[in-house]
Amino acid sequence: MKKSLFMMGSVVILLLMSSCRQKDAEDEWIPLFNGSDLTGWTPKITGYEAGDNFGNTFRVEDGLLKVRYDQYDQFDGRFGHLFYRDELSHYKLRVEYRFVGEQCPGGEGWAYRNSGIMVHGQRPETMTLDQDFPTSVEVQLLGSDSLVERTNMNVCTPGTNIVMNGELILDHCITSSSGLFFGDEWVTAELEVRGNKVLYHVVNGDTVLEYNQPQLDERDASFARLIDLNGGDKMLHKGTISLQSESHPIDFRKVELLILE
Repeated sequence: MKKSLFMMGSVVILLLMSSCRQKDAEDEWIPLFNGSDLTGWTPKITGYEAGDNFGNTFRVEDGLLKVRYDQYDQFDGRFGHLFYRDELSHYKLRVEYRFVGEQCPGGEGWAYRNSGIMVHGQRPETMTLDQDFPTSVEVQLLGSDSLVERTNMNVCTPGTNIVMNGELILDHCITSSSGLFFGDEWVTAELEVRGNKVLYHVVNGDTVLEYNQPQLDERDASFARLIDLNGGDKMLHKGTISLQSESHPIDFRKVELLILE
């Protein structure tokens, strides 16, 4: 009887410890967006120096981080990225986003209801003035409607490559296994990044893509310069995260980080 009570007590303690660990993990999510301004973030828009937020592209209104083009006559290839201040290696990133409104005039057809999160990226001050995209791994945020249907949270590789199932992938973009996302609904996109080992894409709780060993692409014109900036290592173990502006308006109501050991 005493042994049984001891075992029951041990189980209860373990369950309580597990519950506390889960609560602690939830408490460790860090909001990267403060709901009032762009503190901690740096814009870099094609044709402009890092820090120049042309057209007030990235802004905070109504408690939302917004990407807007109401001060543009034409998009004119002005791709933008909003960089968080720190380089990161092992973490989870969680955003809640929605597409809104109409695409900016002059935006590329493929950029319709298209945005993204760049990870393992270069720093904004290392980008050239007219560089469209930071060398990075891009997690695409994609919407569908009657004009276009495509899976969400695909991966693209500007200046990089990845490995999948033991094979080096040289294709620029790989589709995920997600369903389609229509309308202006809020979507929860989550990334798990484990340095150079593995990256997961998760949308509304479903893991839709997994890949390994993000690395600089030797075919890219900037390879020699960037490998030097990366300490001579082709493999990417850390880097910046940034949110895209690709010509379609988008809102973010949460941008949260969980540091992993």
